Amino acid sequence: MSAPEIKGWCPGAWRPMRSGDGLVVRVRPWLGQIDRAQALGLADLAERHGSGVIDVTSRANLQLRGIDEAAHPAVIEGLSALALLDETPEAEAHRNIVLDPFRSDPAQAGLAMALSDALQGAEFSALPGKFGFVIDAGAGRLADVSGDIRIERAAEGLILRADGCATGRAVADMDAALGTALALTRWFIASGGIGADGRGRMARHVSAHPLPADLAGAIAPVQASPAPRPGALHGGHCVAAAFGQFTGEGLRTLAGALDAGQPIRVTPFRMLFVPGLAQAPAHPDLITDPADPLLRVTACPGAPFCPQASVETRPLARRLAAVTPLPLHVSGCAKGCALPGPAPLTLTGRDGAFDLVRGGAPWDDPAHPGLDPDTLDLRTL
Repeated sequence: MSAPEIKGWCPGAWRPMRSGDGLVVRVRPWLGQIDRAQALGLADLAERHGSGVIDVTSRANLQLRGIDEAAHPAVIEGLSALALLDETPEAEAHRNIVLDPFRSDPAQAGLAMALSDALQGAEFSALPGKFGFVIDAGAGRLADVSGDIRIERAAEGLILRADGCATGRAVADMDAALGTALALTRWFIASGGIGADGRGRMARHVSAHPLPADLAGAIAPVQASPAPRPGALHGGHCVAAAFGQFTGEGLRTLAGALDAGQPIRVTPFRMLFVPGLAQAPAHPDLITDPADPLLRVTACPGAPFCPQASVETRPLARRLAAVTPLPLHVSGCAKGCALPGPAPLTLTGRDGAFDLVRGGAPWDDPAHPGLDPDTLDLRTL
């Protein structure tokens, strides 16, 4: 299997990424939330200038897909009018912070804003585009969300933990967490965490470079909470869409059910959460049933939307969702963008066919290679 091309950066609004269906424009909402007017505006931009869909990513961002290059300036203007645009590409690139979307906490919000401001300093300008932070000060809901530096709840108080380390050090409060997080970031840079190619992640770095004593600790975070499901949750409602991709009409319907000041929080679980919403609106593009079979499958856009994929993914994933009792990942190539890790069943696209991996990741050795997508039936394998 030929190795897929792995980008060393993530798309943004200022710096979109080219894909098979046009530009991918990623929007990073401040504090991981948008209001009713912003949701309606994003739906309009997606339909007017793109393919009409809005992705929810695993880092709690939103993506407009299929944007024509000639339309990109209009999209930038629209995002600016919606107050969803950073002043510069550099400011945007360093605002990779995921918060617990189910927690209404001014201290959490204050830490995120202070951290975002601090990372704009020149000393952090070389940080890799994928380097990120997770603020999980509640019930361990973000334990499986990617982040290089993590502020987490322990049995007593808060800890700061470097990704790749099972334990972290105590921090007295959010203010102390900010200073320690920045100190850990400085150590990562100074100790060679950034490679010659500009890439680097904390987990790989600490495997070869032990943390200094003042940044290490022996306190474990609280046990991870189960992943959230669509439906009533934490005093609000969680709403999903197939493969985390909301249509403009679906997002517009959800926004129409809100009061003017009611937020929509973007979750890293490819769902949207509306605090205080008693009942989600009905729409064929919105998933509100936690037993919906489409929730068992994960799939990247696949061909023709991704140039690295040689197979269509989502039509097959929809067909197989109804007949597989196990979680299934359908990946257009070995990169595994939609789920960069193991799943009970993984189908990896290769040269127009699929390889089936059991209990592994898309890049692992398959149990059944070269399966024809037109006749593929997991019940016979």
